[in-house]
Amino acid sequence: MVRRAFHQIAKEQTRATRDGRTLAVRQAEERDIPAIMEVFNQGVEDGVATFDLVHSQEQTGAWFLGHGPLEPILIVESDGLLVGWASLSRYSPRMCYDTVKELSVYVRREWRQKGVGSALVGRLLRRGAELGLHKVVLFVSPLNRQALNLYRRHEFRKVGVFHRHGVRNGVWLDIIAMERFLDER
Repeated sequence: MVRRAFHQIAKEQTRATRDGRTLAVRQAEERDIPAIMEVFNQGVEDGVATFDLVHSQEQTGAWFLGHGPLEPILIVESDGLLVGWASLSRYSPRMCYDTVKELSVYVRREWRQKGVGSALVGRLLRRGAELGLHKVVLFVSPLNRQALNLYRRHEFRKVGVFHRHGVRNGVWLDIIAMERFLDER
């Protein structure tokens, strides 16, 4: 089943990379789950994008199907290859936070620093505003300089640091909390 009822994007967004390759941004579909999992697991293996563990296709599928109408998942493709994805996910199960979403962005290793993350974040923030969301939050490792620069370019601001907040390889690590309001423009 393709989830057409949720998260419709009017039309596919395309742009060119610095080296002339075409990037197409579109709504993720169930057929994208294996590639979404693959790109996420690269982020786990590289040890900077997330403190999480490798996900199975079943875990990724459950995560995908758990996204509601206010929680879009977008992908970027180049010549049919999924080169990155981003999502707005439920921040908290409490109803008072329904219009606050958490941003995740993952880019295939060989496609990093080529504009994929920026294309995803920009389109996802516009989509969040179209959906009437109040705010987007994210949590990023202070070691992930590329991501921090990306988020700053998209006007996220640091709101704090959770000290010794996540464990990777038996070591407690800090995490930076950032936010961007969507309804104050």
